[in-house]
Amino acid sequence: MRWLILLGMGLMSAVAVARTVEGVNLPETISLEGRELVLNGAGVREKFFFDIYVAALYLPAKSKDAPSILAADQPWRMSMDFLYSKVDKKKLDKGWDEGFEANVAPGQLPSLRERLQQFKNMFVTLSKGDTVLLDYLPGEGVRVVVKGVEQGVIPGADFARALLSVWIGREPVTGSLKKALLGSGS
Repeated sequence: MRWLILLGMGLMSAVAVARTVEGVNLPETISLEGRELVLNGAGVREKFFFDIYVAALYLPAKSKDAPSILAADQPWRMSMDFLYSKVDKKKLDKGWDEGFEANVAPGQLPSLRERLQQFKNMFVTLSKGDTVLLDYLPGEGVRVVVKGVEQGVIPGADFARALLSVWIGREPVTGSLKKALLGSGS
């Protein structure tokens, strides 16, 4: 009887957590404004052999097709759990700028610049253990939560597409992270 209880407890925890990446427990599903999203994929953002953060992409249904994901006006969440001791705000800002410039058509960048600046203003220097949640809510925009505190919402499906393209666009932050977020690797 005792082993059945232990087995049951083990199965319940296996159901609750879909994956552990670098010590970060990622639930299989989340609820976003009453809508269930599933873990599409997760991986580690590395730079110069250092683990910077664990990224996890949640969607209404699993998909390996980046263009379809980017084209769909559907809710999504990108979570970032920081692993590195300290990531300076200036480096974060530079990364956002580079990600947008690499993945957004030059003609579309001017219409995004002001909102990108508002987005960057929501960030601070981040440290190991800090979490950032980026939630796209169709009709509202991207809600930014840094270290458990809601910072605001950046409006526009165009901004949401550009932001998500930083990870799964033509020129993602890293190819291996893109594959992991699309469920093609870990």
